[in-house]
Amino acid sequence: MAMIKSLEQLNEIRDNSLVDINLRFLAHDLHKLPEMKEQIEKEIAEHPHEHHIVVCASTGCLAGDAGKLIEMFERRTKEEGKQDVVKVVKTGCFGLCAVGPVVILYPDSIFYEQVDMAKAEKIFEEHIMKNEIVREYVYSESFEGDEIVPFEGTGFFKKQLRVALRNCGILDPEIIEEYIAHDGYQALYKVLKEMQPNEVIDLVKASGLRGRGGAGFSTGMKWSFAAAQPAGKKYIVCNGDEGDPGAFMDRSILEGDPHAVLEAMAIAAYAIGADEGYLYVRAEYPIAIKRLEIAIGQAREKGLLGKNIFDSGFNFDVRIKPGAGAFVCGEETALLMSIEGGRGEPVPRPPFPAVKGLWGKPTIINNVETLANIPQILLRGAEWFASLGTEKSKGSKVFAIAGKVKNVGLIEVPMGITLREVVEEVGGGIPNGKKFKAAQTGGPSGGCIPESQFDAVIDFDNLIALGSMMGSGGLIVMDEDNCMVDIAKFFLEFTVDESCGKCTPCRVGTKRLYQILERISQGKGKMEDLDEMKELSYFIKENSLCGLGQTAPNPVLSTLEHFLDEYAEHIVNNRCPAKVCTDLVRYHINDKCIGCGMCVRVCPVNCIHGEKKQKHVIDQDVCIKCGLCFEKCPPKISAIEKI
Repeated sequence: MAMIKSLEQLNEIRDNSLVDINLRFLAHDLHKLPEMKEQIEKEIAEHPHEHHIVVCASTGCLAGDAGKLIEMFERRTKEEGKQDVVKVVKTGCFGLCAVGPVVILYPDSIFYEQVDMAKAEKIFEEHIMKNEIVREYVYSESFEGDEIVPFEGTGFFKKQLRVALRNCGILDPEIIEEYIAHDGYQALYKVLKEMQPNEVIDLVKASGLRGRGGAGFSTGMKWSFAAAQPAGKKYIVCNGDEGDPGAFMDRSILEGDPHAVLEAMAIAAYAIGADEGYLYVRAEYPIAIKRLEIAIGQAREKGLLGKNIFDSGFNFDVRIKPGAGAFVCGEETALLMSIEGGRGEPVPRPPFPAVKGLWGKPTIINNVETLANIPQILLRGAEWFASLGTEKSKGSKVFAIAGKVKNVGLIEVPMGITLREVVEEVGGGIPNGKKFKAAQTGGPSGGCIPESQFDAVIDFDNLIALGSMMGSGGLIVMDEDNCMVDIAKFFLEFTVDESCGKCTPCRVGTKRLYQILERISQGKGKMEDLDEMKELSYFIKENSLCGLGQTAPNPVLSTLEHFLDEYAEHIVNNRCPAKVCTDLVRYHINDKCIGCGMCVRVCPVNCIHGEKKQKHVIDQDVCIKCGLCFEKCPPKISAIEKI
C-alpha cells in the first residue's frame, strides 16, 4: 500500500473506489432522494458491476453459516465467469438480527432473509443468472401488496437515523479503500491541516454530542479538561467493553466500521495533545478484534496511523487491549486499572482520568458509539448534528432492541423519538397479540418504564426522570407474560455476580437486596420487605464507589414504583400474576384431558396419575414444577394449565 501524504492522494483513492462501492450507496439514495431518481439511475447504469451480493458477516450471521454463503457466492461467480459483473461483499450488521443470515442484492436493494445454502443457490440461479427476484425468500416486511419496496423503505428502517451506523451493512470493513471511498479520513485531514486543537474541541462542544456510554457527559467538555493539562504524555482510550446482557452496539460498529473509530481516536488525540491510544475491547469479541487488527495494519501502511500523519508533524498510534471479562471493567477507572495490568477495580474520583488517568497521565475515555459520530460531525458541521434530536440530547442513539418484540436487532433512532414509535414501528410490535407491559433501558443499571409512559420521549434527561437511564443502549421489551419481580431479580443477580467486591455497599448491599427478592418470589416475603428494599436501595446508590453499585438498585426501585401491585400479589396472595415464579405456580389438569399419557411419560418424579383415556391428576405434594408436562401436552388439547 502506498503512503498517503496529501489530500490529492486521499481523493484519488476515494474517487477510484467510489465507482464500485457507490452502487450500494446510490441504491440507498434512490429511495431517500426520489427527486434525483433519473440522475442516480444513470450513475448506477454506468457502474462496472451489474450486481453486488452483500452478505452480513457480523457475529450473529456468521454463527448462522454466513461464511459458507460468501464462499458459495464467490465460487459460483467464478464458475459462471461473472467476476466482471458480479461482486460479492461481506459487511457488518444490517440490524435485523432476528432474520439472519441476511443477503442483499444491489442495485435492486432486495433484502433476502434467513438465507441458508439451498436458498443461496436458488438466489444465485434466479436473481443473478436470470435477473428474477426470488419472492418467497424476500424479507416479509418488504411487500406492499404485490410490490417489493427497497429495504430502506420498510418499517424497520424508515424511522431510523443512521449516523454512527451509517456504514454498517454497506462497507466491507476489511477494505480500507471502501471506507476512504465515502469520505473516510477526510475529517482527520481537515483537522490536521485546517484547524487548531482548540477549534476541534469547540466544534465538538457546539455539536452537543454527549457520551453514548452511559452518563451522557459533554464529549467536548471532557476533551477540554485533558487539553488544559500541561503538555506531555497523554492517552486516548476507546471503551469497547460493553457487558450489558443482550447489548451488542459497540461490537457491531467495531465489526462493521472499524476505521471510523480509528479516525475519531486520532482526531481526539490531536485535540488534546496525545500521541498514543488504546482500544479496550471485550475478549469475547474475536471478530471485532480481528477486524480492528486488520484496520490498524491498513491504516499504518497508508500512513494514516503512526509518524507524521499527512505530513503534519502529528504522531499517533493505537494498540488493542482485550478486556478482562468483567462487567465492572466498563467503568472508566476499573478499565484503566485493567490496561495497566492490575485487577479491574474502580478507584475514587477526583482526580478524574482526564487529569490523572492511564499511568498517571491525562487520559480521555470515550465509548465506541461516541467516537463513531466524530468524523461526521467534523465533516458536516456542528450545526448539522445539533439540529438533530432534542434541545439537550442531540443526534441519534443506537439501541440493541430485544425481548418481546418482532424485529429483534440493532437500531439507530433520533433522540426525541417516543418509546411507542420504537417498539411498534421500528420494532414491529409485540408478537402473538400480547400487550406491552414495560421496557427496560440502560442495561442492568437501568429502570423499567411502564405502559403508562409508553409515549415518553427517549433522551438522556427524560429517561432519568422516569427512573431509568440511557446507558449504553440496551432496550428490552416486556409483555404481559413477564413478571416484574422476576425481572428485577434477574438484573440484580447479574450485578451481584459482576460486583468487584471492593466496597461494602455494593458487595453486601446488592446481595441482601437479591435475597429479599428471592424470598418474595418464593412466596415467603412480608410487606415490610418492600420498605426495607427501598431504604437499602437508596443506601447502596448513595454510598457505592462506582457507577455499578450506584445504579444497581434502579431495576428494584423502578419496579417498586410502577408495579407495586405485583409485589403485593406475591406477598399477600402467594401468587405470581404472570405465572413465572416457579414456587408460586401450580400445574393443573383440566377436563380437556383425554388420558393420552404424554405428561406421564415426561414427568421426572412420577407425580401424574390416571387410567389410560381417563382424566389424569397431578399430585401437588410431589410435583417439582418443572413444567415438562405443560410443554408436552398437545397444543390442540391444552389440558394442562398454569394456575
